[in-house]
Amino acid sequence: MNVEEKWKANQAKVAFMKSFPGLILAWDKLAGKTVELTAPLPSRVGGVVLVFDDGSFVVAPPLSPEPWELTEALAAARPALEPAHRDAYAEYDRLARIDKEALRSARLEKILGAIQNNLEQIPELKDRLKDLVRQWK
Repeated sequence: MNVEEKWKANQAKVAFMKSFPGLILAWDKLAGKTVELTAPLPSRVGGVVLVFDDGSFVVAPPLSPEPWELTEALAAARPALEPAHRDAYAEYDRLARIDKEALRSARLEKILGAIQNNLEQIPELKDRLKDLVRQWK
């Protein structure tokens, strides 16, 4: 077998694997399925194949979501999850409020610090700030 034949043989194998009966390639197709088996992927730490009771399966990446993904996931799944995890959502909401206030406070301090650090270098800054405050009254 020459190199080209080997390449074609590999391509045929890959094409077959990607259309293997039961392979699920879209998360929305998992709704209502029951996991029968989880088997780790030896070459990928945290990777797993999930086999469902109807013979379908999915290859899943390691479960280590980024904080922004968890934020979106908790919001998207809230209607389904909150009834079972009311206390956890209450604590999450409390921590989110604290984080939001800390961000607001940090921004305020940064702005005030920038003003103070630039007053000497930009003499007209003080007058411009006074004018700005007058506009808000």
